[in-house]
Amino acid sequence: MDKNMNVDPAELAKFSELAHHWWDPESEFRPLHQINPLRLDWIAKQALLAGQQVLDVGCGGGILAEAMARQGAEVLGIDLATKSLKVAQLHALESGLSNISYREVAVEALALERPASFDVVTCMEMLEHVPDPASVVKACAELVKPGGWVFFSTLNRNPKSFLFAIVGAEYVLKLLPRGTHEFAKFIKPSELASYCRAAGLDLQGTRGMEYNPLTKRYWLSGDTSVNYMIATRKPA
Repeated sequence: MDKNMNVDPAELAKFSELAHHWWDPESEFRPLHQINPLRLDWIAKQALLAGQQVLDVGCGGGILAEAMARQGAEVLGIDLATKSLKVAQLHALESGLSNISYREVAVEALALERPASFDVVTCMEMLEHVPDPASVVKACAELVKPGGWVFFSTLNRNPKSFLFAIVGAEYVLKLLPRGTHEFAKFIKPSELASYCRAAGLDLQGTRGMEYNPLTKRYWLSGDTSVNYMIATRKPA
């Protein structure tokens, strides 16, 4: 692997080990299955998906990518975790989805190859797993067409997010495997907003995601103190 590539080998190994569990809704990926309808609905309310060219960056096993394909989008999912991509490809084949494809390629490399090629770009739960998140944001901005939408989701960095996303989710409730997240890599909304502005993206809105451990229910709110999503648009 290119030593200059914007990827953490330990992060790739972590998700590769769990690859065969991606589509098991009761596995370590249960939270992703539960929040996926919320993410999809929020994206679809702002950006047209049907008939659009959509890129899902850091697609993993394809949970969001498939959901967007079912909305009628022509979807390309990219990731650098080989095993996860193979799971995604197999599941798409089994699902009979012909409007979705996958590639093992870095987002920065794809930006050089296909600038301004996509109507919508999504990059969810990925920025906190790479050494240089600003580089990913910049590449996403280069890949989207003028007037197109770019969506990100990540974790805020503060004492509450440490308590909820790491201590609570990984150690107490065991919603995620221990070591899934590294607190130092969490990104404050102000930091992500600055990355977006530097990349030429206009901020359109943010939403927070909350979880009730008693009802085991997720919902969107205005509270961005732990999990949050941000919508941006490239000027036409």
